[in-house]
Amino acid sequence: MGTNRRDFIKYVVAGSIAAGCPVDLSLLAAETSPQPAVEGEDNRICHQVRDGKVFTLPPATAHHDIVIVGGGVSGLTAAYLTRHLNFLLLEKEPHWGGNAYLMEYDGNAFATGSAFLTKSEPAAFSFAKEIGLEPLPVHDRDATIIQGEWIPNTWTDGLDKLPYPATVREGFKKFKKEILAIDVAKRSKELDNIPFSSFMKGFPAEVKEWWDNYGPSNWGATSEQTAARLAIDELQDIGSDEIPDFYTWSGGLGAITKRLADLLQPNFADGMLSGATTVAVVPGKKEVQVTYMHGAELKTVTARAVVMATPKFITRRIVQGLPEKQSDAMHKIHYIPYPVVNLIFDKRVFNKSYDTWCPGNTFTDFIVADWVVRNQPGYQQKYNILTCYTPMKEDDRGYLLTEGSTRKIAVNVLRDFQKLFPGSNVDPIEVHIYRRGHPLYMSTPGLYTTIQPLVREPMDRVFFANTDSEGPESTTNKGILAARRAVKEAERRLAGRPMPQHAGAAG
Repeated sequence: MGTNRRDFIKYVVAGSIAAGCPVDLSLLAAETSPQPAVEGEDNRICHQVRDGKVFTLPPATAHHDIVIVGGGVSGLTAAYLTRHLNFLLLEKEPHWGGNAYLMEYDGNAFATGSAFLTKSEPAAFSFAKEIGLEPLPVHDRDATIIQGEWIPNTWTDGLDKLPYPATVREGFKKFKKEILAIDVAKRSKELDNIPFSSFMKGFPAEVKEWWDNYGPSNWGATSEQTAARLAIDELQDIGSDEIPDFYTWSGGLGAITKRLADLLQPNFADGMLSGATTVAVVPGKKEVQVTYMHGAELKTVTARAVVMATPKFITRRIVQGLPEKQSDAMHKIHYIPYPVVNLIFDKRVFNKSYDTWCPGNTFTDFIVADWVVRNQPGYQQKYNILTCYTPMKEDDRGYLLTEGSTRKIAVNVLRDFQKLFPGSNVDPIEVHIYRRGHPLYMSTPGLYTTIQPLVREPMDRVFFANTDSEGPESTTNKGILAARRAVKEAERRLAGRPMPQHAGAAG
């Protein structure tokens, strides 16, 4: 078989399938076997635990006011808010940022996850300004590419331009009209407990196809799995007469986590450990023991308080003594695998809209990486980097386990993109795929009103951050809100004041 020009495209696979190391505490019994080593992102320690290896819990070698587990936006925010204390921040990955992680190609930033925030999300918007980042306005509505046609402002005047029969276009308009008429505030609890698909009966199949593409990218779920409250609120936002107040930076919301790491590391480098996999959190009456693997060493430290800024599927496996009801609630949260593919072109391929939806393809939508700076005076676009969001079904997580199968996902994304619209059949100079196995929780019916209030309940000296503590949707704003709440609870406990019975109402 001969080679062709596409054989020379460089593919780069980054990220790891495991977001953490779920460990059964029963395996951490006293034993005299040698301490195992772990290297990079191969998750060897996690696999040894899975296979039944027993580890020795070493004695504590250091004491801290607070230990923060997880170095994503929630953990970094918690560290920033507790920098007046003796804190230790532990992160499994070799870098900081979690799902809001910025990468660069030849000095050009691009996102590997979280894309933008809104001015109506005050926690993230004001916090960005506090740490010295001025949010840049997107000033654009979502577009869609259907049958090769680019439809700007899809849910406003774009409905008249949909390349469908007139009856289907009218179905879209009627659906929007009915959804915009719903009083979400009045029916909030009811709407949170029923699926969005129940509002689609009698409407064209194309309506459901659009939302079954949109939902997984934003909140991890198709219309049958989505809490109606969330999707209705979303359509009322993107379908309104006002342009959504989206803000971001080149590289998406990874700019926030990069800024936090840059602010903290000069003065607190000794208290920030990347490549540190937490394997046990054991609460005691006066302190909490935290055991983690760093390099080739298994270490234990103690703390007066611990903030768990990790997804709940990890948290419930490493925190000892969780109340059964709280552990069960954590177990009910589902997460999807979610690789992100960046296509790096050395020529202009697409700059028409910031976020463009693509129903019926391997990826759901793509974003122009430098959208908010492309028109700044003196800026010249050297590379046109397009960030393709590629949420997957829960059962397909295994495709991210090997570099070969992960690379195939990137190949399929490029294949679909090159068939997307006239002029898209262009070869990139590089394709970067960042894989994550469990980054986005699914906003299912009942999650926000029933499950999340339980999972964030404080546990004496252990407090729960991370975006999946808040809801109803996984956002950077909610990750920051969760950190603020958890830190406030921890500081209250450190000051000896009793905790309220029900802390941290949903926001």
